[in-house]
Parts: sequence; C-alpha cells; structure tokens
Amino acid sequence: MVDPKTVTVLLQGVKEGSQEALNELIPLVYLQLREMADKCLRQERFDHTLEPAALVSELYLRLVDRNQPDYQNRAHFFAVAARIMRQILVDHARTRCAAKRGGGLDKLPLDEDLAYNDSRADLLIAMDDCLNGLAKMDPHKARLVEMKYFGGLTAEEAAEVVDVPVATVRRDLRIAQAWIRREMESNRVNTAESPPQF
Repeated sequence: MVDPKTVTVLLQGVKEGSQEALNELIPLVYLQLREMADKCLRQERFDHTLEPAALVSELYLRLVDRNQPDYQNRAHFFAVAARIMRQILVDHARTRCAAKRGGGLDKLPLDEDLAYNDSRADLLIAMDDCLNGLAKMDPHKARLVEMKYFGGLTAEEAAEVVDVPVATVRRDLRIAQAWIRREMESNRVNTAESPPQF
C-alpha cells in the first residue's frame, strides 16, 4: 500500500494545479481505484458491460473534469471516488433500464425465454433512490453507506474521513442497513437480490 502522506501531499499539489503532482498521483492510486471498481462490479450482475478498467477510466475523467475538492487526505479522496463510482454505476443502470423498457422504440414481441432480465440494474437504482431518501433524513449515514458499499472503504477508513469513532461508524452502518432494507421491502424491491451486508 502507498504511504497515505505521499498521496495527501500529491493531492494538495493537484488542488494547486500541478500537472506533475497529477502525473505522480494517478499511478499511485490506480491499483486501489481498480480494487474499488472490482469490488463494486462484483456486486453487479455477472455479465455487466462495464469492466473495472472502464469504470476507473470514467472515474478519472470525472475527477479531472470537475473543480477539485479540497482533499484533506487519502481517505477523503477515496470517499469522493466512491461517490463518483456510485454516480457512474447508477447512470449506467438507468441507461440500461431505459433501453430495456424500449427507450422510445417500438416494442417487438419476444419469446419469453429470450426476454431480457436485468434485476441488478433495478436493484442498483432502488439502492440509489433509498440512499437519496436516507440522505434527506441523515446525510451522515447515507455518506457512510456510500463509502462502504460503493467505495469499499473499511469502517476505519470511513471513520477517518468523517472524523468519528469506528464504533460509531459500525453502529450507523447497521442502522442504515436496516433502514434501507425496510425501505426496499416496503417499495416491493426484490430483496432476494438485496445489497450485501455493510
């Protein structure tokens, strides 16, 4: 693992507009971003059209395309990366669901055996909707779920980002998980394919 202080120094250089810092940073964080992408995509359906490298590439494009937040440290950078990965996956799922529902094209009759089934995309969209609802009630818990579920941050890393004790993070994740499960069940989302434990 790369020294977190090195990453923090490079992130500060990126914030100040140093192209050299950016050129040094990307190879240092690429492997961890790739691991985050692998973890995210393992939770998706097996035939997902996004691959980890493509997810990291899209993440990189979105990171350099926006005003850089004032990254406090490595953990904060990866929390932002988790949020952007969530956006990418949800955007991808919404696009696939729109296409699945015809995308404005005339519907063609299909044999039932050939019908497209993409319940994981629906689950991801439902999860995103639940997270948005949770964020309105408790932004802290929604952010923790996002860091854990989409970013793969450990409870310790998330605690560092939000500056609370690890025990508090674990408790808040359990509460958030129960709330999300209840919301998904009340909205009749297929919980047989529910998100993994946080």
